[in-house]
Amino acid sequence: MDLEGFTKRRLIKGIAEEDILEELDKLVKEFKNWSSNKRQNFSRALYQEVTTSLEYKKLKNPFIKTLLDYPKSGVAMGEFGVGSRGEGDFFVHKKISEIIGNIDVIVGPKDQDDAGVVECSGDYVTLALDGTHSRLSDFPFLAGFHAARAALRDVCVMGSNPVAMMSDLHLADDGDIGKLFDFTGGVSCIGDLTNVPLVSGSTLRVGGDMVFGDRLVSGVAAVGVSNTFPKVRRNAENGDIILLTKGSGGGTITTIAIYNKYFEIIKETLNVEFTDACYTLFKNGIGAIHTMCDITNGGIRGDASEISRTSGKKFLLNEDALLEAINKKVLDMLIELEIDPLGISTDSLMLILPEENVSNICKYLKKVTKIYEVGHIEEGNGVMTLGKKEKELKTLFRESPYTKVKQVVGQIGPKNIENKKNKLENSRLKTLAKKREVSNYIRRS
Repeated sequence: MDLEGFTKRRLIKGIAEEDILEELDKLVKEFKNWSSNKRQNFSRALYQEVTTSLEYKKLKNPFIKTLLDYPKSGVAMGEFGVGSRGEGDFFVHKKISEIIGNIDVIVGPKDQDDAGVVECSGDYVTLALDGTHSRLSDFPFLAGFHAARAALRDVCVMGSNPVAMMSDLHLADDGDIGKLFDFTGGVSCIGDLTNVPLVSGSTLRVGGDMVFGDRLVSGVAAVGVSNTFPKVRRNAENGDIILLTKGSGGGTITTIAIYNKYFEIIKETLNVEFTDACYTLFKNGIGAIHTMCDITNGGIRGDASEISRTSGKKFLLNEDALLEAINKKVLDMLIELEIDPLGISTDSLMLILPEENVSNICKYLKKVTKIYEVGHIEEGNGVMTLGKKEKELKTLFRESPYTKVKQVVGQIGPKNIENKKNKLENSRLKTLAKKREVSNYIRRS
């Protein structure tokens, strides 16, 4: 429970102080076994801190006022599907990259790849950060396990050999510290299996004293090194063949299994086949591959569409082969639950490479995983599925809804979406102006 946010919202609505204090007392009582006196003192102190923090709005100094405020867009995260691996998510990521601007790196945010790459002393250093699946907060070992695996995947698909991991742990005030231990166990389990050590991190409370509950919010970062140019998405070429390794899913598939009572399916996700496949490629022919990607961003719908946009090429995919590349037990669960298998994260490794190199690459990969030829690339744009009749495989506004709550929320974008995009663009421009103003102030100082 975000008590600070709750109090701010009540103040904005013009609720009287005594009513807010009464409401806060009830909320605190729900979470804390405190005396009535302590609850009241806490509520009063919180109220005073929040009201004091809002005093900046009365400032006459425009610089400090701008510094403390943020450019409100009027568009909420959930409303626009941010974090839901669809078109809304991709649009906001693009706007974030535009705030960062043009930076002198090998691969940066504008490339919309799985990781960033910088050059250092003749080598290529790859950096990736993945947050934990939001619905795995109460299952911290699995949250850590799958976040670590995701971070390593993002490094590996750039053709970079992972060398270290870091974790960032945020647990709300009432969270049991055992969650920190279990999360770390999940991350370091992946470290042990892949020989990539967890070397550092940080541990903080979500919202400090102002957020009650036991929500775990965390992430895992990975660093890799290579001496070959990264396998970026823009490298895909006409005539390239598209391969997929067998995908059994990660955090998303685990979430589906938990919240739909398919508990046995969780075991299907407990593997390191992806990293084993990449390590095999590093030893036996990574140079033959143009582009690599993990199927996570809204399933094959999202990732293929992103690569198509970045490379300016057309994807032609065999739907039957795409389905065959999904772990059968996982696929059966998705079909039974009426979840689109092509719009969900399966954690397959996608390889895009010249036809003449396919046979040799498959020879090596078959030693550690199953691999399938699922399509090819042509001149043009968009993603099409092959069959009696070509049909477009569109990116959805949100990934396929895979829990009952997500089904209620739906996957249709908001009304007046262009108007909301304009609002987001205006907010971005204000942030850029603020960024320049602060930079200029510091330079003058």
